[in-house]
Amino acid sequence: MESRLSSLLQDKGYTIHLISPDVTVYECAKKMNLLGIGALLVMEDDKLIGIVSERDIIRKVISCNCEVGKFKVADIMTTELVTVTPSTSVAEAMQLVTEKRFRHLPVIENGKLIGIISIGDLTRWTMLAQKNEISSLTKYIHGDHHQ
Repeated sequence: MESRLSSLLQDKGYTIHLISPDVTVYECAKKMNLLGIGALLVMEDDKLIGIVSERDIIRKVISCNCEVGKFKVADIMTTELVTVTPSTSVAEAMQLVTEKRFRHLPVIENGKLIGIISIGDLTRWTMLAQKNEISSLTKYIHGDHHQ
């Protein structure tokens, strides 16, 4: 049976790190560094309006040798969001991040933001599933059919 993001989220947790669009890119970068994460979801009036990532900061601010304190998150965030639902399969999510070259996917349920999945989360989950499958097959091959 194919794993769904709902299972991954239950295992990972539902912590979501948010930022306001009017925060400076400097403060945004500090927050990401402090939390040890690569992206923040941008919320305004309880509505998801974008995502800002390390890649956005590098491509849109650092590469032009601009001052990070002069830009707001709203100036550089990605607004065309690709989202997933808890019923999305891990394989579908992995295909999305691979094809679209995203590293983070907001998870939406009934119009409400409930989590975020990173490519690292997907990779860890896939590797764990493969490890478990190999273990089960190895037990089966060696005659341990009752586990």
